[in-house]
Amino acid sequence: MNRLWAPWRIEYILGPKPDECVFCIPKDPSEDEERLILKRAKYNFVIMNKFPYNTGHLMVCPYAHVCSLEELNKEVLSEMMELISECVVVLKKVFNPDGINVGLNIGEAAGAGVEEHLHFHLVPRWIGDHSFMAVFGEAMVIPEHLRSVYNKLKPYF
Repeated sequence: MNRLWAPWRIEYILGPKPDECVFCIPKDPSEDEERLILKRAKYNFVIMNKFPYNTGHLMVCPYAHVCSLEELNKEVLSEMMELISECVVVLKKVFNPDGINVGLNIGEAAGAGVEEHLHFHLVPRWIGDHSFMAVFGEAMVIPEHLRSVYNKLKPYF
């Protein structure tokens, strides 16, 4: 059996699980760094994924607790796309990826981990970024700590 040492996961495993939606954030920004929130706009915000698929994995979420695009008005949708575009610019500047996956999963069948609150994913990708570990080790390697990534990204937002 192969083992992947990931001591940072124990915080999630043993820690308390929130009863409320993880994307319904408080109005007070005092917890933004702890919650990995990089930017607050009028209708949406940018947050890092605490369990990233790759280094620099970001999400753009509306403040509104909705599960589908048609529940959002044009102002919210427009700002959301502007933030996604801004995130792409920042990710390219900070990490110089070979590509970026941008996606939205609506509903559990589509892969939404938190299906009750709409959110877009932006995942920087590099050629060979998961190579043999994903194929043979059935594991993904995230090479940089979340706090380090947050500190790199925050000045650009």
